[in-house]
Amino acid sequence: MLQYLVILLDDTSASFCHYTVPKADRRLIPLDILHAGILYAMKENLSVQFVYPNYTLPKEYLEAIDSVDHYNIVPASIMDNSSDAVVVDSSEIEKTKDVHVPIIIRTDKKSFFANYSKLSHLLRQTNKVDVVVTDIDKFNDKDFKLYKEVLRELAKNIETMYVEGLSPQLNILTDRMMLKEMNNCGAGNTTITLAPNGKFYVCPAFYYEDAEDCCGDLELGIDIKNKQLYELAYAPICRHCDAWQCKRCVWINRKMTYDITTPSHEQCVLAHIERNESWRVLESIRKEKDFYPEQNIPEIEYLDPYEVRVDWRKM
Repeated sequence: MLQYLVILLDDTSASFCHYTVPKADRRLIPLDILHAGILYAMKENLSVQFVYPNYTLPKEYLEAIDSVDHYNIVPASIMDNSSDAVVVDSSEIEKTKDVHVPIIIRTDKKSFFANYSKLSHLLRQTNKVDVVVTDIDKFNDKDFKLYKEVLRELAKNIETMYVEGLSPQLNILTDRMMLKEMNNCGAGNTTITLAPNGKFYVCPAFYYEDAEDCCGDLELGIDIKNKQLYELAYAPICRHCDAWQCKRCVWINRKMTYDITTPSHEQCVLAHIERNESWRVLESIRKEKDFYPEQNIPEIEYLDPYEVRVDWRKM
């Protein structure tokens, strides 16, 4: 069931996930479409998330936005006291020096491996840091090994902070420790996107990849083809997986496996490396203090659940 409406305020709104924004020309969402989108969210009881471009919006837009309870996702260049989450590239981490709200860091693997050491400082500054790797499709066995080594090094700092009494949250290491079920992005299932053209999309990535790939509009409503396929119950591998922190990105699925229900080998391996290192963090902290005693992350011997698949029809 839909719970969230993401509204892209401009064609150049900041990306907060795996997709890139190819559009360079500003196209602000028409004010009447913005009002209609807000009204739609209120009628459908949807929480609204506004995604901002890299410039200050006109006064009448800000007034419209303030007419509804909402969550602001903004690029670091325009952040202010109304920002609820700030997006930066990994090479621009220094821009978040005085940021105390959740930080979303978009990074390719090369930049992540070069700049990961800066994350520990951020975790002492703000309570939540999310790392989004933008080129998962380019990971190879060497990268997987390095990713594991980097997470283990970050884990040591996180363990120290928890023992000190802090509560740092780094999605790729701590989210799994706190979850009791899948917490995927929910595109097409719990979340839908409204683009500046007034049409709905499964997520912003679908809009930027092909503006014709919409799933309805404000006049006719939402019509997602084969909507059930965006639900966890219809994902034969994912529904049996306990890498609950995985985004299970349906856009990456479609891009890499041509099936929105089936994740790629690369996406699964990264998620399971994170899962396993989360287990190590959990066990390490427990040696020093009582910590999430009800939580359990079983040990496993694989990184891609497809490699140990069974006849899913029997389960």
